[in-house]
Amino acid sequence: MNPTDWVLVTGAAHRLGREIALAFAAAGWDVLCHYRASLAGAEGTQAAVRALGRECLLVPADLARPDAATALLQQCVAVTGRAPRCIVNNASIFEADDARTASAEALLRHFQTNTATPLLLGNALHAWLIAQGEATHGQHSVIHVLDQKVHNLNPDYFSYTVSKLALERSVQLQAQALAPLVRVCGLSPGLMYLSGPQTQDNFDQASRVNLLREPITPLDVARCAVFIASNASLNGCTLQADNGQHLVPLARDVMFAIGENPRP
Repeated sequence: MNPTDWVLVTGAAHRLGREIALAFAAAGWDVLCHYRASLAGAEGTQAAVRALGRECLLVPADLARPDAATALLQQCVAVTGRAPRCIVNNASIFEADDARTASAEALLRHFQTNTATPLLLGNALHAWLIAQGEATHGQHSVIHVLDQKVHNLNPDYFSYTVSKLALERSVQLQAQALAPLVRVCGLSPGLMYLSGPQTQDNFDQASRVNLLREPITPLDVARCAVFIASNASLNGCTLQADNGQHLVPLARDVMFAIGENPRP
């Protein structure tokens, strides 16, 4: 890896995005920290990355905008002079509904942020490489952060799940389309953080509903992203970093399936 290589992590101000940014920094990458409204959180990520001896620049963008992907990549190029070596599409919206209550507005809102913009960011990276005459086959990568729900279906969070299903089904298609210049892979984590209306007690129980019966470690998931970016043999595949949660089928989302169930 070139020591000046950059990774763009969307939604890097908090939670898994922050962990991914720090894991890349620990592995020697410089970080482009995308955020939408959480400037204070993004500045916290920036400080943590710099404490590891790597550079971190902030790139704000609203990923719900139809032109967000092209504008964000242009912003990255403007501040670093080059496209990022890796893009980790981590940012997403997660709103409660089900098939009966889902609206066209909700479906389209989830699709734009969770599916369209991530795919278009990958396309924008490929187009930039073509325009620059780059021929470094397999050295650039796009990682789409998915969810174990796409391998273990239940009807809760319907619009969110549909958007992630579409992104998961697109991993192989986009890998074929962007080869040989850009590799495309998926990363499917399980439950790692308090989610939606979940209580701490509910989370403590739900986080152990997996084959290992232990909470998933966000740092382990983040390191999987670094592994994908660093291994040029990985393309068109999805790593499932969820302690085997996807192999424990439930009729409802795990937070609603145990204990004193909070309701969306």
